[in-house]
Amino acid sequence: MESHSAVTGRVWNFSPGPGVLPLAALEEAQRDLLCLPGVGASVMEISHRSKAFEAIISAAEENIRKLLHLPQHYHVLFLQGGARLQFAMIPMNFLRGTGKAADFIVTGSWGAMASKEAQTQGQVRVVWDGKTEGYRRVPTPGEYQVNSDAAYVHITSNETIEGVQFRTEPQVGDIPLMCDASSDFLSRPVAIERYALLYAGAQKNAGPAGVTIVIIREDLLQRCPNDLPSMLNYLKHAEARSLLNTPPCFAVYMVKLVTDWLLREFGNLAKVDEYNRRKAAILYEVIDQSQGYYRGHAHPEHRSLMNVTFRLPNEALEKKFLAEAAAAGFMHLEGHRSVGGCRASIYNAMPLEGVEALREFMLDFWKNNPL
Repeated sequence: MESHSAVTGRVWNFSPGPGVLPLAALEEAQRDLLCLPGVGASVMEISHRSKAFEAIISAAEENIRKLLHLPQHYHVLFLQGGARLQFAMIPMNFLRGTGKAADFIVTGSWGAMASKEAQTQGQVRVVWDGKTEGYRRVPTPGEYQVNSDAAYVHITSNETIEGVQFRTEPQVGDIPLMCDASSDFLSRPVAIERYALLYAGAQKNAGPAGVTIVIIREDLLQRCPNDLPSMLNYLKHAEARSLLNTPPCFAVYMVKLVTDWLLREFGNLAKVDEYNRRKAAILYEVIDQSQGYYRGHAHPEHRSLMNVTFRLPNEALEKKFLAEAAAAGFMHLEGHRSVGGCRASIYNAMPLEGVEALREFMLDFWKNNPL
């Protein structure tokens, strides 16, 4: 692996997003960038109404259906605006004008942002909030009570900033469960029937920034109000098969290539999950065995398999760690600007050898910089 200072090769990219993409998918996109086989033009130059692009978006959807074992009564939508637009679209479609409240289980910064955005459209009830504990865990079932008349319940399956992850879905009965799965989408099997709507910005595990994938159950579409602008109405997008307007064609194409890679390399999400657990265990083992030198943020039973968050004994050592890591080719290990510290994002496409190399760096840094 080339050092960052050489700037002649790929570094180990631990960015939280846009995150690392599979090298095979990037190489395929590079090879066909100027001329898509059989088309005579770049995917960025063809009409979204063409048969060529219809084949691409259909293949991307079919790949997602295979990986998630998605029943036919769920729709796959390719939208824009990232998770932040979904923070507003969901309450616009399913809260506004209902006279009900939406219940939120808030386990980190993104869940807090989603609940705040929903308040612009209706009543919100935060049934559990981990803020007082510094967002270090998810709640136990006995720590919250969902309103039996709630419009829906919203969770964030993996909090990228704090490194906290739900291992199983909360029990919400028949109330529709909405989930921001942006940072662990396609990283593990999902009990999809427990969700009414699941959404993800693609730029962590599924593709580049620019496209947002929404999985929505058929019965929810019939609840979408008619007085919403078309671009904010899930039903309109479903009826148009994600072609209500010009979609982010290149981003959808990359989702197709990334999901091709997942199916080819792993075959199913159970094997993807097994691979991700191996990678995460390597870094958490260093943290746990460092005698407090590296301090993990999340409680061990709630640690994210995607975002390993940790601190060093003091800020001076953290700055030195990040500087030396970057010089050695380990990039984007800094924590989110709102919390500081360090964070290694190890999404699907981060190879095992990259995680093993980071482990050796962390061990060497600990040895060479004693307290």
